[in-house]
Amino acid sequence: MTGNSLLPMAPDRLRVALLVYRGNPHSGGQGVYTRYLARELVDLGHEVTVFAGQPWPVLDEGTGFVGVPSLDLYRQSDPFRFPRLSQLRSGADLAELAIMGSGGFPEPRTFSWRVRRILAGQRGRFDVLHDNQTFGSGMLDLMREGWPLLGTCHHPITVDRSLELAHAGSWRRELSLRRWYGFVAMQKRVAAAMTRIVTVSESSKRDIVGQMGIDPARLAVVPIGVDHERFRPRPELEVVPGRIMTTASADVPLKGLVPLVEALAKLRVEQPEAHLVVVGRLREDSPVADVLSGLGLDDKAVRFVPGVSDEEMVRLYAEAQVAVVPSLYEGFSLPAVEAMASGTPLVATTGGALPEVVGTDGDAGLLVPPGDPGALAGAIGRVLGDRGLAARLAVAGRRRVLERYTWRACALATAEHYRAVIDETARRGGAPATDRRGSGSVRRAVRGAPYGSAPSRGGKGSGPRC
Repeated sequence: MTGNSLLPMAPDRLRVALLVYRGNPHSGGQGVYTRYLARELVDLGHEVTVFAGQPWPVLDEGTGFVGVPSLDLYRQSDPFRFPRLSQLRSGADLAELAIMGSGGFPEPRTFSWRVRRILAGQRGRFDVLHDNQTFGSGMLDLMREGWPLLGTCHHPITVDRSLELAHAGSWRRELSLRRWYGFVAMQKRVAAAMTRIVTVSESSKRDIVGQMGIDPARLAVVPIGVDHERFRPRPELEVVPGRIMTTASADVPLKGLVPLVEALAKLRVEQPEAHLVVVGRLREDSPVADVLSGLGLDDKAVRFVPGVSDEEMVRLYAEAQVAVVPSLYEGFSLPAVEAMASGTPLVATTGGALPEVVGTDGDAGLLVPPGDPGALAGAIGRVLGDRGLAARLAVAGRRRVLERYTWRACALATAEHYRAVIDETARRGGAPATDRRGSGSVRRAVRGAPYGSAPSRGGKGSGPRC
């Protein structure tokens, strides 16, 4: 727990339980959002405890942590494993195994059940719960029990489902995907019951309203940020000629890696030094592998780098001549903001919220239509061949981030939504008690689970994003 948890609480200091079913930064945006939002809230004087499932989050000093252990059926070293019978100790364990065994994705549902059980009797310990894109059925029980609860939806998972189904390729694959995304109906039902949901862009807000049926009056836009002190220009590091960088923490059609690889093949005809570094892991069943083989692109042309540290990520941005976000859709795009903050010239698509994040084409980045390898190749080639353009994009991108996308601004706005949810819950007669005692009761709630600040970096994994 935070070191000052037993000190008298300031009247405007909030005690926040931040809930995330997958905590690691390499699981998509959940872990990054959790880490930096928590850090800034703590820096503003609030008390934050992260309740997270595996892979465990990376947290900064001062942020409390309660592990919510699952069966961890998708861990990188042994994905889709079947646990020993002795490990099945609860209804959540049985449900997790049964749903996984039938081809579904159980973690949002089972995490919500487990965290509800852990929080039982703790209403005096926290002022507000913040659900980071779980939307599991257990959240409905927490609200019925009187908890003020705010949800974050980065973008509607219906977009991921639609794009994956469009690329299914066979009826068996389509059937498998429909089963995998079976949790979407639950998430829509839970989200519809929440008092307030924050999302990260106007584009995501429109899609959430249109595809999840959420009342727009209960949706608020709070842009996320970037650690602009860590992600900054590093002129002392040498740029590698022809280096193109992209991130693909989730190797799925949504991220547009296939069009980018096809663009690279076109580009190398005239600029043979062009090569791509992909921050992420290539899935065994990924269509990208077949495309690479078909285009004759070897490890020198395309290199995958999984599980990099923060400092390695900063170095990769500094070494790149251009960063690319080739996504078919983004609800926001942390990689785009990280690239701009790093002073790395950016090429991105117009998928989803990317024009909202990057701005007008040609100002802080070049924008091209999603899924168009020719347009991607042309834009990347312009940056590689025009030092003046690259330098102008780099300066403008950094400036745009400092003006719009800081974690401090995100935390300040989020705290105001916490207060609004607390007030509205109190008006309905369901406000939690105001007992501001220490954290011992929470510590006892998870026997044997990690508790404290800054857990070690966990394994990598991929999970759906709301």
